[in-house]
Amino acid sequence: MIQFPNAKINLGLQLIEKRPDGFHNLVSCFYPVGWTDALEILPTTSEASFTLSGLSVPGEPTQNLCWKAYELLKKDYHLPAIQMHLHKVIPMGAGLGGGSADAAFTLKILNDLFTLSLPAEQLENYAKQLGSDCAFFVQNKPVLAIEKGDVFKPIDLDLKGWHVVLVYPNFPISTAEAYAGVLPQFPENSLKTLLAHEPTTWKDTVVNDFEASLFPKYPVLKELKGQLYAMGATYASMSGSGSTMYGLFKEAPAQPLPFTAEYSVWQGVL
Repeated sequence: MIQFPNAKINLGLQLIEKRPDGFHNLVSCFYPVGWTDALEILPTTSEASFTLSGLSVPGEPTQNLCWKAYELLKKDYHLPAIQMHLHKVIPMGAGLGGGSADAAFTLKILNDLFTLSLPAEQLENYAKQLGSDCAFFVQNKPVLAIEKGDVFKPIDLDLKGWHVVLVYPNFPISTAEAYAGVLPQFPENSLKTLLAHEPTTWKDTVVNDFEASLFPKYPVLKELKGQLYAMGATYASMSGSGSTMYGLFKEAPAQPLPFTAEYSVWQGVL
């Protein structure tokens, strides 16, 4: 069975406060986009295996979130051996949730492949054990994420038909690095309220709080944001705590894009 784990973008990200456990409470809207990896899982009568292709993934295969997802379900449901192959396309440290998506899709494939009949809520509970935003990719629909980014509330937001351009500047930003420079504070306006207005208003109101500390450190990110607006983006922002910049366009942007020779670029329709 093969599926295609997809990325997500963050529409705004408010860092509210540091928690006693060392994490941060935040508010962000997670929105799925069509940049995908490819993940295949097959039962096997031989030894279980996990292989990789595409982008280089650091660490031992057994430390990959996909393999950890398999081990998590195997412990409770005595799953048979599998052959798993991940073709990695979504860049890492990019703020796109690619690794989290791979883990969640592993759970979903195993649920279908072995007819476990686990409901979405139970799959989300397993996914939360693997990473803060993993559970989002179980139902894979726009949500307002709160607390550590692992508690979801519904949001009435439909960007169907909008064009999105994602630009990864070919360097990652780790979660630890991103959080090291932040100063959390309670916002004047709730993100849900700000997103309820037309996207034409978001440029001046919907902010990713990581930009304040990361733009001075990585000026290219601010430059890319400016380029996206110069191309006609209605809204442009950093995604999550990673290095990807994205722009939302009401109409498809003019071709060719100015940064395809230097950076990794994906564009599509929401």
